[in-house]
Amino acid sequence: MKAIVFDTFGGTEVLHEAETEVPEPGPGQVRVRVQAVGVNPVDGKIRSGIMEGIFPTTLPAVPGGEIAGTVDALGEGVDLFKVGDEVLGWSDTGAYAQYALATATTLAPKPAGLDWTHAAALPVASDGADRVLDLLDVKTGETLLIHGASGALGTVAVQLAVARGARVIGTAGPANQEYVTSLGATALVYGEGLVERVRALAPGGVDAVLDAAGKGALEDSISLRGGTDRIVTTADFRARELGVVFAEGPARRSATRLAELARQATAGTLMTTVGATYPLADAAKAQQASDAGHSRGKLVLTVG
Repeated sequence: MKAIVFDTFGGTEVLHEAETEVPEPGPGQVRVRVQAVGVNPVDGKIRSGIMEGIFPTTLPAVPGGEIAGTVDALGEGVDLFKVGDEVLGWSDTGAYAQYALATATTLAPKPAGLDWTHAAALPVASDGADRVLDLLDVKTGETLLIHGASGALGTVAVQLAVARGARVIGTAGPANQEYVTSLGATALVYGEGLVERVRALAPGGVDAVLDAAGKGALEDSISLRGGTDRIVTTADFRARELGVVFAEGPARRSATRLAELARQATAGTLMTTVGATYPLADAAKAQQASDAGHSRGKLVLTVG
């Protein structure tokens, strides 16, 4: 099968297409014929080698872990799905490939009305946003500050927080102010003077902060909160040294939650935005765009 591989750590130039063996599912796993792959900032961090202390990587490696596709083969003991079922979720093996393995319990059925690219845009962003809002215990009437509100996770988090009855202030670049406003947030340009501009919008202070940007916003967040309470980051790996909670990932994934959010996306009550799509062969270009960090919504590789 065709896959994108890196044999050494480095920039996007280390990514290349290669022929690899089609994987065989083990007990509890299914093999998925991949149709689309979500590109996430962590993919580039793992490729660069800076995540070795958290996610040790055996080289050569195939990047990615967010998939949408069709069940192609079943491992022993799997009764949740059958061959031919359309699914979305998280893969156990690298996702930048024509086939990937996934534990059956980490997959959700793909609704018929949800296209492949938007399905691949959902697992990390929607599940992550919902989990973080629960972690922050966001309530009706509270003010939530979201850094990176125009990104994939931020897009979903704004909508889910507004649906909970919270007021959301969302930071984004100048080109994404109208977009963030359309999601239901009060948009604000990030950068110098952010603390003062947030205080002008929320004289009573902000009740919680979600940092989905990972671009040095934690210090400002601590100033706005007067401490580290009710601040969660999904993107800034300095969290521990600053005393801020870093949202846990794999251990808290929920296929049940994902299935419900996929139904909402299909019904149109939850909007997902695909910022750009790339063919599998252009994975390096997709990661370049992801590394730059200015994309609106999700970047997706098309495989099928």
